[in-house]
Amino acid sequence: MSNFVELSIAKAINAGLRKCMQENPKVLMFGEDVAQLGGVFRVTEGLHAEFGDKQIFNSPIAESGIVGTAIGLAMRGYRPVAEIQFDGFIFPAFDQIVTQLAKLQNRSEGYTTMPVVIRVPYGGGIGAVEHHSESPEAYFAHTAGLRVISPSNPNDAYWMIQQAIASSDPVMFFEPKRRYWQKGPVNLDEPPMGPYQARVLREGTHVTLATYGPMVAVALQAAEIAASEGTNIEVIDLRSISPIDFGTIVNSVKKTGRLIVAHEDSTFVSVSSEVAARVAEEAFYHLEAPVLRVGGFDVPYPAAKLEEVFLPDADRILEAVDRSMAY
Repeated sequence: MSNFVELSIAKAINAGLRKCMQENPKVLMFGEDVAQLGGVFRVTEGLHAEFGDKQIFNSPIAESGIVGTAIGLAMRGYRPVAEIQFDGFIFPAFDQIVTQLAKLQNRSEGYTTMPVVIRVPYGGGIGAVEHHSESPEAYFAHTAGLRVISPSNPNDAYWMIQQAIASSDPVMFFEPKRRYWQKGPVNLDEPPMGPYQARVLREGTHVTLATYGPMVAVALQAAEIAASEGTNIEVIDLRSISPIDFGTIVNSVKKTGRLIVAHEDSTFVSVSSEVAARVAEEAFYHLEAPVLRVGGFDVPYPAAKLEEVFLPDADRILEAVDRSMAY
């Protein structure tokens, strides 16, 4: 019988990290204030007391140096887990991630692997100042050599961080920060599925709604409202942004005939752009309406007092559902 516990997403990531660090002393956790403080969101709280400076330590405020250190450690046989404190701070490390981390395995013809995990709290909804509410996942999904995943619930958070650490490829692990304290059951014995598979969270027949990370809760809320009005929405949690499990999406669209893709990021040259293009290629004759996209507006992320207007909500998703059903 499986062992279930109730955890928040933050505590589930903490538990997954702890399990990996217990099983393999070469798993190292580091970043800005992650040791004694436990990180600004307290995701790594308690790990330093248990594992000490040799397995978890603070870094200087230098994101390029954090990722460069992770690359060097990986070359020496370690499995580094680096935390970027906030999404908007990742760009000083962009050069290291895109031109080094993503390329070294290919450059060495597979001789040098890069089992590096970069944890990135991302997305808005926390009332923060500039640079603290970005959604930069599409930049990294565009880069060959990186895997990009994002859990939306505690069970996925617990298992996907472990699966990311076990990977021999570099993994960008995007954590939906406004959902850190969302609680749910965690199966401590059996992983739900592979980290790169999409999951159908709610069956439906009228419209497929694909999303990931912080928007999953919003999508499920929209589906509940739509059901009360007679529209059955099939909700898919992508879970992985690179690679994308197109098979699950296409199979759903062949059933419903309609697709809406939602995320916090702006829709211009985005994850939803790629999903829309691929579905148009692979399920064109099954579509009864154009693929519609719901996302943040094409403007810099606004001040906290405006973010509730900027972030897609259930109403904006339902408006897209109405437009799709009108065809």
